[in-house]
Amino acid sequence: YLQYPLEDGSGHVTVATTRPETMFGDTAVAVNPDDPRAEALRGKNVVLPIVGRVIPIIEDDYVVMADPDSGEAKAQIATGFLKVTPAHDPNDWDIGLRHDLPVINVMAADASISDQYGWDEISDDARPFIGLTREDARTKVVEWFEAAGLLEEVREYNHSVGHSYRSHVPIEPWLSDQWYVASTDDRLRGSALRAQRPDQVSDLPPELMAGDANGDGELRFAPTRYARSYQQWHENIRDWCISRQLWWGHQIPVWNRTVESVPDTTGERWTNAGAAYSVRRITDAEIVESVCVPPQGTLQRADRADTSMDEVALITALEAEGFTRDPDVLDTWFSSALWPMSTMGWPYPEDFPETEGLLRAYNPTSLLSTAREIITLWVSRMVMFNRYFMDGQLPFEDVFIHAMVMDGHGQKMSKSLGNGVDPRDIIHSHGADAMRFTLVQMTTDTQDVRMPVDMVCSYTGEAFTPEFITTAAGHHVAAPEQASPSDPSKKMLSAYGVAVGITEPTDEMPLARNTSSKFDIGQKFSNKLWNAVRFAIGRLDGAAPNREPVEIASASFVDQWIAARLHHTIGVLEDAIDNYQFNVYADTLYGFIWNDVCDRYLEAIKPTLDDSPAQQAMLGAVLDASLRLMHPVCPFITEALWPHVQLARTGEIIGLELPGSPLLAKAKWPVADSALGNPDVVRDFDRAYTLVTQVRTLRASQQVKPKQMISMHAPEPVLELVHRASGMVETLSGVGELTEVDAKPAVASPLAFEGSQVFVSGLVDEVDIDAERDRLTKLVEQKTKQIAGFEGKLNNPGYVNNAKPKLVAETREMLELAKADLDAATSSLAAL
Repeated sequence: YLQYPLEDGSGHVTVATTRPETMFGDTAVAVNPDDPRAEALRGKNVVLPIVGRVIPIIEDDYVVMADPDSGEAKAQIATGFLKVTPAHDPNDWDIGLRHDLPVINVMAADASISDQYGWDEISDDARPFIGLTREDARTKVVEWFEAAGLLEEVREYNHSVGHSYRSHVPIEPWLSDQWYVASTDDRLRGSALRAQRPDQVSDLPPELMAGDANGDGELRFAPTRYARSYQQWHENIRDWCISRQLWWGHQIPVWNRTVESVPDTTGERWTNAGAAYSVRRITDAEIVESVCVPPQGTLQRADRADTSMDEVALITALEAEGFTRDPDVLDTWFSSALWPMSTMGWPYPEDFPETEGLLRAYNPTSLLSTAREIITLWVSRMVMFNRYFMDGQLPFEDVFIHAMVMDGHGQKMSKSLGNGVDPRDIIHSHGADAMRFTLVQMTTDTQDVRMPVDMVCSYTGEAFTPEFITTAAGHHVAAPEQASPSDPSKKMLSAYGVAVGITEPTDEMPLARNTSSKFDIGQKFSNKLWNAVRFAIGRLDGAAPNREPVEIASASFVDQWIAARLHHTIGVLEDAIDNYQFNVYADTLYGFIWNDVCDRYLEAIKPTLDDSPAQQAMLGAVLDASLRLMHPVCPFITEALWPHVQLARTGEIIGLELPGSPLLAKAKWPVADSALGNPDVVRDFDRAYTLVTQVRTLRASQQVKPKQMISMHAPEPVLELVHRASGMVETLSGVGELTEVDAKPAVASPLAFEGSQVFVSGLVDEVDIDAERDRLTKLVEQKTKQIAGFEGKLNNPGYVNNAKPKLVAETREMLELAKADLDAATSSLAAL
């Protein structure tokens, strides 16, 4: 806490700072205009200690007022007075602009205190500080203030300081000359905002809404929330600093020289030769001239007065006149912003024959897939540049922002932490398709997704959860040395141990590969498809061709159902692709292949397939369509199965377009006519399958052997449903006899189905009464809880009034059904 004396000798103000070494560049002290002390200090100055500079007290609402009782950390340590150093703090720079303050740079490029970059009039007290590092100067300044009786106190304060990710030292704000792009110009900022689709923006003034210009209103983000991030960035955008002091990059094509001021300097010699010229005054006696030299392709097309110099001659002439090339390079994002154009020959594709036609074909492209953190760095700049240089045209129409894959601890995967997963290791352990399917399934609308990282034992190939440690930086990483889960005496190294150089792999202590159990589901799904298709092809082997296309209306119930499910699945998948909902694509595909095709359809048609040419044609078509739908996420296994499925097909299905193709990768997407989507069949199948599930559960509870046939005794409505299902219920639940409920034997187990009682007999020689009582008691409890839940919803005005009417109606229907099931279960329990 440093005391700055008032110029009139009436006292002092105390500033709180964590950067005392920058006080040499202070050009004001700021106070909040709402501070009670502001009025008495208005118009006064302070004398800057050590330096002797007289600086004003200004009022600015950026200043945090002192409040020891505040919940805000800054207010707790603030004095209400802020030292303003425009050359060495971004916020102070903004204050300086608002109040037209002088800017005094007191540091060199190495952050040492210097009088060579704008600080003159060095006092005798200040001179000993010249040449000190910022760290040494910080200590010496505090010592000076303490010796002068101007150090009020020193308090500990924890705060964030930006560090270079390469050198790991604190970043020093430093005033320097840089090149900028005028991003705030309407031709860039405004054009970028007008590019957004109107349904994805909010609260924009009319002049920034999409109009009729080329490219307006065509840019779409998925997920849609990222459109807001893009909009907010451009609403608050600043001019873009594009020069970088790096060794590598595209060097800025500008030549400069500093000369004595010359009246009416125009640079006519250089502009006549096709270059761009600018001049700026740096002192009363000196100016800096800058000449931007275009590449030869631009020069030879330019309308210029002097055509005698090409690019090389122009540069030679400049350097002969004392000009030197600017050593800075372009920001990498400047070069990247040109990527959609420059990679395809822009601006003169004819100069590069291999690029001719590419710009017309691929600009704009359809989709950019990227991460959320470079919406501002890359997406924004590509849109601005492409629209500016390509007559308003967008570089792409859709922007898909993918989720970030984190490890199981929520940390970004990185080589230095050894917590990443090498795709080659996953291909080795699970297969390429398993990896691809799982990653697609993980691509949700959320910002981040977690993937727990396991390790593979180098000795047994067994996956195991490694031992974790916490680094000094707080990261959770696998301990450098791991023990084999099967033999703790055998050791192996983690990727983290190798990455940080703790040790190197040896034959005695090999490097363990990383893996993740997340990929198990993809592996199981791929195996399920492989086995199911092989089984189906085996059943179709030798089947005669079905020369007449199959009319779906005449097909069996289960064939009509699978056709309807296929029609529905295709529609859901198409919507998922259109909206970049890849996890929906994967989940829908999984449900259709695993549940509908494998577990239900293949099981249901086993008894009838061999004698039904129409069903053989349907099975072949379903396999064909399934491989087409699955190919985008599992390309290798589906391509391997494709020729075998094509050979096994026996006929066509009317309304299902599946044109042949030697390669699945070139096959057309399946097209299903709306006539295939029969909702009545789907509804009846779902009802019938519910009955199947209940019978299977009952069989399992009574430990009935899989091949043992049982009898079902049901009321007329249930029997009608079973008959409409054309044998599906009997096949899947092992029912050998169907009778009216009145014909049930004395020993029969009851089921509650859709409010009716269905009885099953022949489970065992003697029914386990106690087991039946337990089962029915649990069913009564389950239905009672369901009824309470439904009634709770329907008794809630917020739900009834705000939920969709269809949803409320469905809740009422489920309530009535649950009540009927409860009555049936209660009656069955009473009968026992």
